[in-house]
Formats: sequence, C-alpha cells, structure tokens
Amino acid sequence: MKRFLAVATVGLLLVSAQAAQAQNRQSRADRAYPPQLDGATVQTYKTVGDVKLNVYIFNPENHKPTDRRPAIVFFFGGGWTSGTPKQFEQQCKHLASRGMVAMTADYRVASRHQTKAIDCVRDGKSAVRWVRENAERLGVDPDKIVAGGGSAGGHVAACTGLVANLNEAEEAKDISSRPNAMVLFNPALILAPYDGMKPFDNERLASLRQRVGDDPRVISPIHHIAADAPPTLILHGKGDTTVPYKTAELFCEAMHSAGNRCELVGYEDQPHGFFNYGRGDNSNYEKTVAAMDQFLESLGYLKP
Repeated sequence: MKRFLAVATVGLLLVSAQAAQAQNRQSRADRAYPPQLDGATVQTYKTVGDVKLNVYIFNPENHKPTDRRPAIVFFFGGGWTSGTPKQFEQQCKHLASRGMVAMTADYRVASRHQTKAIDCVRDGKSAVRWVRENAERLGVDPDKIVAGGGSAGGHVAACTGLVANLNEAEEAKDISSRPNAMVLFNPALILAPYDGMKPFDNERLASLRQRVGDDPRVISPIHHIAADAPPTLILHGKGDTTVPYKTAELFCEAMHSAGNRCELVGYEDQPHGFFNYGRGDNSNYEKTVAAMDQFLESLGYLKP
C-alpha cells in the first residue's frame, strides 16, 4: 500500500505554527540557562572555541568508579534552536534511582551559538563518544550506553545511532560514538524525501537545507537505517501535529524491514511534548517513564 505524507510534514521542526508555539514555551526555560540541576555533577565533554559543552550526571546511590553500570545520555528538544538540559532532569533522577548512570547533555543551538542542525548531531556524537571514552572513571559499562532525547533531541539521539560519519576530526575514531540502544520521545526521523511521500517544493527544500546546514538527507535518520541499528523505543503522541505520528510508524517499518528491533508506543490524542515532566498532572510523564523502564529492563539495563 502506498504511503503518503503531506509536504508540510517534511520540515518537521520549526516550519509549522505548532513548532513555533512549542519553541515559545521552551524559551521560558532558556531564561534559566545555563541550568542548575540539583544533585548533578557537571563535567565538560567538549569545547568548541570558547564554548564549553557540559553533561549533567546523576549517579546511583553509593556509586563507585569501579562499578560498570549501564548509562543513558539525554538530548533536549527545541528545534535545534533553543532548549536546555534541564528538560530531562526528572527522567535522569528516576533512572539513577533505579541503578543507571543518567546524564543530560548540553549541545550547541542556533539561538545561542548560531549553529545548524548538523552541528547538533556532531555534538551528540561527541557526547556519546565521551561517555564511552571515560567509562572506566565514570563507572559505566561501555557496552551499555543508551542515547535518548525528545523532538530535536530525539533526532540528535537517533543520528548518534544511525549516522556513521560527522565525527569531529580531533576525536578518537577508534572509540565509537554509537549508542547500544535508543529511547526517543516524539523524535524527528524524516528530513528528506522518502518513498511514498509527495515531492517537496523547491522553497521548502531550500528552507530545510538552510536550517540543517547541508543536504537534509545527511542527517535524516530514516535514510541511514542499516541491518545493525541499535534497538529502539519510540514514545509518540498520536495527536502530534509538529512531528506527525505517521513518521514514527514509517521509521519503525523501515527498522523492521532491516531486521532491527523498534518498538513504537502511541498515546491517543497526545500532542508534541506530551511526555515532559510538569505538563498537566504528570500522568503522561509517568506512563512514558514506565514504558522506558520496561524497554530498558528487556535489555538487561535495569533490574525488573
């Protein structure tokens, strides 16, 4: 059966009114940048010019460097333009309480650093590589590293697992920047023309190229799926008009066709960003955390 998506779904982030509204909400959090995350230790994983990019680390109780615990690093949303590592503070605290080393990473965004989406991906890959390179002193199992994130951060996390290049020249290429699993919250997964989709008009293609900083296909996760992709969980609102649910369905279909594990959990009528802590009565936060826990338990990263 042919699959058709509207042309407007291609931009996915910040090309629709809904995305702009989401960014306005996010800008309130940006006023507290850099964030203060109670209970986190802060380390710099990358320096670009005079910009230091930090990772905020939540350790389990009584954690020691000699431990070899699974780890997760989250990337915040904000359309590659804004956002703060504080977005995933509560998920980190929860997973640390369950025995993982949980981190939320900063990365460069357009509003603060005049960067493109492709730079966000480079930073995400640097963060995963840094965790693996420093696994021994962090008390982390280098073979049990998860990349997670929401919206644009979900896109960054997906690219760390699927895009093979875009490594920084000065970093050790013999240390992989690829996570062992991915947990993605309403992620942007299709940034370029895809089988069954209506053609893009030239204006929209040019706009997306400008935002990405290169051919969008270079960082379009669905276009980089291979047979050995990391096992993936996607948590997505079925009422999302910023990053339509159908894009997650297409992504999982492509993952399955390549022989990979991809689990998609849809939430009826829920909009973009529904999973965030502090939204409503936190019931969707709790549901998505429970689904994340179940997935990580199935991998042996959490104890049941």
